[in-house]
Amino acid sequence: MNTTEQTTPLLRVRGLCKHFPVRSRGFIRRVTGWIRAVDDVSFDLARGETLGLVGESGSGKTTCARSILRALSPTAGQAVFQSASGPVDLASLPAHRLKPLRREMQMIFQDPFSSLNPRMTAGQIVAEPLVIHRLASGSTLDDRVAGMMSRVGLDPAHRHRYPHAFSGGQRQRIGIARALIMRPSLIVADEAVSALDVSVQAQIINLLRDLRDELGLTSIFVAHDLEVVRHLCDRVAVMYAGRIVEEGPVEEIFADPRHPYTRALLAAAPSADPDIPLPPPVPGETCDTGNLPAGCAFHPRCPDCFDPCRTIRPELTKAAPARRLACHLASTTLR
Repeated sequence: MNTTEQTTPLLRVRGLCKHFPVRSRGFIRRVTGWIRAVDDVSFDLARGETLGLVGESGSGKTTCARSILRALSPTAGQAVFQSASGPVDLASLPAHRLKPLRREMQMIFQDPFSSLNPRMTAGQIVAEPLVIHRLASGSTLDDRVAGMMSRVGLDPAHRHRYPHAFSGGQRQRIGIARALIMRPSLIVADEAVSALDVSVQAQIINLLRDLRDELGLTSIFVAHDLEVVRHLCDRVAVMYAGRIVEEGPVEEIFADPRHPYTRALLAAAPSADPDIPLPPPVPGETCDTGNLPAGCAFHPRCPDCFDPCRTIRPELTKAAPARRLACHLASTTLR
């Protein structure tokens, strides 16, 4: 890999939007409005980096990740991916040209059971991407499947079992093996541990971290558990109402959160100490992305709100060498 390839982001997202139409009832079903699930999201993802997308339910993080991989078609914007054949804009690429790129981009889904075909064995599930892309067959296919299952902590002798015969953690390992069997350069993990027990979560998190270090994976990790993000990610982007409101290195964000929403999320995270009472929830409810308030979307819930917040939407701007912030109080110390 030359110097240019090392410095060029693997993924460059600019102005990404995904809007869903709201239609009236009746026979004609006219469009009466739009739900702005993702609204003008921009970020870079360096090679070998893990970016965490965090926020409350409805913040747009999963829709953003799916739009990047074209599981959903974006309404506007760019997602320039440095593929093996050169840079391509995933957002505008015709559907028939996406299949070859699936070798380089894979997804780990949230539910480790519903994302697996119950009529296929574990070995068939892991092998399916190689079969679809005609990359291996016969004994070569069997060897690669057995090797990948071993790598994610599964016994290759169990490859003839069906998904219902595995535990939740083992099913998630099957999903991880399926994603990694193509040796992709980009992995998107959508709430990959949220459906698992706490003890199993720790196993999967450690597995993902080990695989990242071993294979040099570049990842987008969608999560609402901030401690998981802190343990696994290099950088974090906090989303609210379809937009990134704060972005920066994980340790800096956790040590010095500057956006009121980020501070509220961190304050609401429960402590492992049983003597510390549960923190109060973030006040108010997530705003309706089909009817956004004027100005900053967070201002109805913000304890630091002042007049510009109610009328002017803050732009995501550089607040430090490696941080960006969308807040009118960015130049002040929020304590």
